[in-house]
Amino acid sequence: MRLLETVASHAYGAPAKQLARETGLALPTTYHLLRTLVHEGYLHRDKGLFFLGDAAERLARGGAQQKRRSMVADTLAHWRDSIGVPVYYAMYRDGEIEVMCVSASRQAPAVEEWADFRETGHAHAIGQCLLSQLDEEARRDHLARYPVRPLTPYTVRDDDALLRRLARTRRMEPTVERQEYAVGTVCAAVPITVGATAATMALSLPAHQADRLLPAARRLQTEIGRHLGTLTLSISI
Repeated sequence: MRLLETVASHAYGAPAKQLARETGLALPTTYHLLRTLVHEGYLHRDKGLFFLGDAAERLARGGAQQKRRSMVADTLAHWRDSIGVPVYYAMYRDGEIEVMCVSASRQAPAVEEWADFRETGHAHAIGQCLLSQLDEEARRDHLARYPVRPLTPYTVRDDDALLRRLARTRRMEPTVERQEYAVGTVCAAVPITVGATAATMALSLPAHQADRLLPAARRLQTEIGRHLGTLTLSISI
């Protein structure tokens, strides 16, 4: 690891003797480790100089991705505790609804995923918010694969009714769903558009706390606005 770190500090490469001197390793040990690292793809050698290899670059990208995921999880946990609601982060990617992160606690429990979120986007605020950010062709494509079906007495009845509702959705307005996915639960989702990526942050509450739903959604939207610059960097995790 010290060898990798030392090589990384030399943008234009470094020879084995210099690397041995800077790491404090014996020269034979340095040559042995360098050969191993080159063989495994963590380094490559060019004209006697050593550079980071493809495997090291993949490792660095993975570390950066983990850091971004951790930042999003920490942010959601902060909002969960300050607003007092479970917070969800989801994206529409490659034609699918993907819930990327859920931050819940004993005091703020998340909705039980009793029906696959990917297949029931018509019934929950997360899915409705993501679909509202798509064009009509993409919406119809999604519904052709995952048609509307009733989950509760409050679920939208058919594809056309859902499409009309989505068409009426105002840009940047929270999407609200009341007991359409699960009886006894109300949800709201705030749209986040980063380039061509449709994303959302959402929250849920027990139905008897429905009066808290919109104020909590507005507060979440305000918090997202304050941190949007940082979140934009981390949103495509």
